[in-house]
Amino acid sequence: MAGMLYLVPTPIGNLGDISPRCRETLEAADFIAAEDTRVSLKLLNHLGIRKSLVSYHQHNQNQKGQGIVDRILAGETCALVSDAGSPAISDPGEELVKQCAQAGITVCAIPGPCALVTALSISGQSTGRFCFEGFLSTAKKSRMEHLESLRKETRTMIFYEAPHKLLSTLEDMEKVFGPQRPISLCRELTKLHEEVIRTTLSGALALYAQQSPKGEFVLVVAGAEPEEKPQATAEEAAAQVARLMEQGLSRKDAVKQTAEALGLPKNLVYDAALNL
Repeated sequence: MAGMLYLVPTPIGNLGDISPRCRETLEAADFIAAEDTRVSLKLLNHLGIRKSLVSYHQHNQNQKGQGIVDRILAGETCALVSDAGSPAISDPGEELVKQCAQAGITVCAIPGPCALVTALSISGQSTGRFCFEGFLSTAKKSRMEHLESLRKETRTMIFYEAPHKLLSTLEDMEKVFGPQRPISLCRELTKLHEEVIRTTLSGALALYAQQSPKGEFVLVVAGAEPEEKPQATAEEAAAQVARLMEQGLSRKDAVKQTAEALGLPKNLVYDAALNL
């Protein structure tokens, strides 16, 4: 009988955030696949858990992935952990989940800490609709292409960034999104020195030009203002109704379709059609 793959989120800063269910899952697993076994060993020692660890990260996932899948198919249960937060989110565990899915292995995600959700909830930005963009490329050209593709994005955007790359990222964001675009810089989440700076891109650049960025950052950037579409005129609506009626539609159906297509009230379109 095949085993299972459990995705076990680990604390993003405060060890007290490990849940009883996460702890029980780690204790019950036959082995643990870890992004960095040294980091995971510290957590296991804190929890008093002794367990076999397998290294699994972006540089060895091609060699190690199939071996993990084979062990699960043979009946073992694997708990996958990242250095912090939810595995498979901007994380090499994504590939292992795909391999397990293709092999018909059951994958179970345990709820728990996730930096992007934590940052979004305290950012002060709109949370109704958002998109997660992960880490931007270290290559200037790729980074700019990524940002350019988001120039008109109206949803709140969430990025991860390391302190040594923060200034160059903010500079490129300012070029694409403009200096007055609101941004919330969330750093050291759940840790002693947790901080949220709510400012603009130009304000963030001015701040970190004077002080060195410290800690891992989650950047929550406001989306672009929606472009206002020009409203169709009564004459345009009447002409549209006429074209549809020439194609055989009744006046009622032509008015309905025109109103839906142009985003106009049906009574306005009907009146315009009568005055044609």
